[in-house]
Amino acid sequence: MNAINDSLRTLACGLGALAITAVLSWSFVQSTSAAPGAAPTARVAKLTIQQRHVWFGQSQPAVLVD
Repeated sequence: MNAINDSLRTLACGLGALAITAVLSWSFVQSTSAAPGAAPTARVAKLTIQQRHVWFGQSQPAVLVD
């Protein structure tokens, strides 16, 4: 009987999580979609690359001061 209760609780939590995920996903899609009748605009991603040093941490060696 305890195993059945655990299984039903797990199933209910899983279905709840799926329902929440579906509602949030649909809300996101609706909020980011284009308005009806709006002209489609081309979106271009801009990629910038910053120079990184080969090692991690400080870019200059530490200096010890007496």
